[in-house]
Amino acid sequence: MGELGVTIPRILVVDDDPEMRNMMTQFLRQNGSIALPAATEFEISRHLETGRIDLILLDVMLGDENGLDICRRLRTEQDVPVIMVSALSADNQRMAGYEVGADDYIVKPFNPKLLLARVKAVLSRARRSSSLVHRRNTKTYTFSGWTYDAKRDVVLSPAGVQVALSRREMALLQTLLANQHIPLTREEIAEALDVTGDAAQSQDKVGRSIDMLVARLRSKIEIDPKDPRILKTERGTGYIFSVDATESDT
Repeated sequence: MGELGVTIPRILVVDDDPEMRNMMTQFLRQNGSIALPAATEFEISRHLETGRIDLILLDVMLGDENGLDICRRLRTEQDVPVIMVSALSADNQRMAGYEVGADDYIVKPFNPKLLLARVKAVLSRARRSSSLVHRRNTKTYTFSGWTYDAKRDVVLSPAGVQVALSRREMALLQTLLANQHIPLTREEIAEALDVTGDAAQSQDKVGRSIDMLVARLRSKIEIDPKDPRILKTERGTGYIFSVDATESDT
């Protein structure tokens, strides 16, 4: 497999209108993303400093602040994709967004499904642009004495013994490593593992299947699965990979 390709997208939703911000945040969360709200340039900077951001949805008009100016400043120090969101639809307004480095421009009011399609397209382009780096990933990840060789999909215990994981258990471990210290809901994990099922499968069944998968992985990587130290339950949310994982080249 070679890469931790199951990273759940972390999207920053920047809008000074609480209703619009909440609507976009909830919609993105319901469709498999980790959506984080922000209203000012200061809040954008704080999020970028404290965690991974894969995409920014940036409103053009932010009260006293200008989204175009913010995007221009972001481009001097960040390569995170930016989609400008605006009620201004004239061609010159769109061009102004592209000129400051925006990856896309969407006009309010918009169909939420259109927004989701544009988000997925921009994220896909960003991933493809670095796909050669991903394909050549030969890193080794270590955590609490455990080792995961991403190139060979091999997991070694602290004693150096190879531990057999099923394909789904391996995918869960990859998802956790890609989102360490981030509380993930059962739905987010299911989306990342593509086990959301069809319309006939209830959310309860999906949640139980994730619980069973977590229990199986715990039985293989925890000293005491009933008192987990690596994969902890986050009360009211789901699960969290709670230890540091370091990367090294093999």
